[in-house]
Amino acid sequence: MEIFQTIWTALTTQNEVALNVTGFISCFIEGIVNVLLITTILDINSSKKSKIIYVVSISTIAFISRTFIPNPYATFVNMITTFLIVKFVLKANFIKSLIALFIPIILISILELFMVQIYLRIFNITYESIMIIPLYRALFTLSIYLCIYLIYRIIRYFKFHINLENMNKKNKILFATNAILGIIAICSQIYLITFYSDKMPIIITIVSITSLLAYFLISIYNLLSTTKLATTSQNLEEAQLYNKTLILLHDSMRGFKHDFNNIVQGIGGYIDTNNMEGLKKYYAQLLKDCNRVNNLTALNPNVVNSPAIYNIMATKHHRADEIGVEINLGVFLDLNEIEKYMKIYEFTRILGILMDNAIEAASECEEKIVHVSFRKEENRNRIVVVIENTYKNKDINIDKIFEKDFSTKSNKTNSGLGLWEVRQILKKNNNLNLYTTKNDEFFIQQFEIYY
Repeated sequence: MEIFQTIWTALTTQNEVALNVTGFISCFIEGIVNVLLITTILDINSSKKSKIIYVVSISTIAFISRTFIPNPYATFVNMITTFLIVKFVLKANFIKSLIALFIPIILISILELFMVQIYLRIFNITYESIMIIPLYRALFTLSIYLCIYLIYRIIRYFKFHINLENMNKKNKILFATNAILGIIAICSQIYLITFYSDKMPIIITIVSITSLLAYFLISIYNLLSTTKLATTSQNLEEAQLYNKTLILLHDSMRGFKHDFNNIVQGIGGYIDTNNMEGLKKYYAQLLKDCNRVNNLTALNPNVVNSPAIYNIMATKHHRADEIGVEINLGVFLDLNEIEKYMKIYEFTRILGILMDNAIEAASECEEKIVHVSFRKEENRNRIVVVIENTYKNKDINIDKIFEKDFSTKSNKTNSGLGLWEVRQILKKNNNLNLYTTKNDEFFIQQFEIYY
C-alpha cells in the first residue's frame, strides 16, 4: 500500500521525475497518432518500417528537446527535425512535408485551448496545475491525442485526402504560400487566446478559432478545386485529341473494308498475268496505306503514356496528316521516365520544335516522311529520341542552323529561333545532347538524355 501511496503522491503533486516519465510516454503516443493522421490526410504511401522510424525519431528528439532545450528554441528544433524526417523518412515532397509539419501543430493547439477550458471548469484548477502535476498533465495530453485519433478515424472512414500530385508549379507556390500565411495567422491567434485565456469567455475563444480555421480550410479547398478543374480541362483536351485520332483511324478502317474486295481483285489480276513488277508496285502502295493505319494505332495514350508528350505528338500528327506528311512512330519505353531526368516542360519544347522543323522540311519533298522513335539504351544510361525526315535542301549547313535568326524559310518572320532556343536549353542542362546528321535521304536529329 505504501508503494501505491508513493506513486499516487508523485502523480498528484509537483514531481519532476514523474512529469518526465509521463512526458516521455506522451511523446511516443503523439508520434503514433501524428503519423497515422498525416499519412492518411496527405495520402503518403510509406512502409511500416518507415513509420516506425518516424515515430521513434520524432518521439526521441521531441523528448530531448523539451527536456534540455528552453523554449522557443525547442519548438524550432522540433519543427525543423519533423520537416526533415517527413521528407526523407516518409519520402514526401516539399509541400506535403510542410503541411505534415503544421497540421499536428494546429490541431494540438486548437484542442489544447478547448481542453484547457474544460479541465479548468471540471477540476476547478489552474492552467499551471495542469502543466506541472503529472496526473493532470497525462490526462490532459491523452485527451488531446484521443481526439486526434478520432479525427484520423473519421478521415479514413470518409477517405478524405489532399491530392497535390496534379498541381502545376504556379498552384503549388500559391498553395504553399496560402498554407504558410494561414498557419501563421492561426498560430498567432492561438497564442493571443492562450495569453488571455483566464480573462476571455470560452464562447469568444470558440468563435475566434473556428472562424479563422474555417476561412483557412475554405481557401485550401477552393485552391484544390481550381487545381482539379485545371486537371479536368487538360484531360478533356487530351480526350478530344484522342477522339480525333480514333476518327481518323475509323475512317481509314472503313476505307479498307469498303475497298477490300477491289484490293484482293487487284492482287488477283497481277497474279493471273504473272506480273510481279506490277504486283510489287501495287504492294508498295498498299503497304503505305497500311502503315498509316498502324501509325495511328501507335498514337494511343496507353503507348504514349505521358500526357504532355501525347498532346504534342497528337497535335503534330494531325497537322502532318492535313498536309500529307507520313509520320512513323515507335515507342520503346515508359515515357513517364523522361520526367525523372529533365523538366517535362523543356522536353516538350524541344520535341515540339524538332517535330515542327521535320514536318515542314518533309512537306517540301515528293516523299513526305518523318520517322520518330523513343527508346532507352540501358547499356549507355541514356534515353534517345530520334527524328528523321526527308528534306529538299541537301546543302544545308548543320552547324549554322542553331544560330539565332538563321532560317531556310522564305518568310523569315518569327523564324530562326526554334533551334537556337533548343541550344539554350541544352546549355542549361549538362545531361542533354543533340546530335545532328544528314544523309542523301534523311535529315536526322538525335536527342539524348543521360542519367
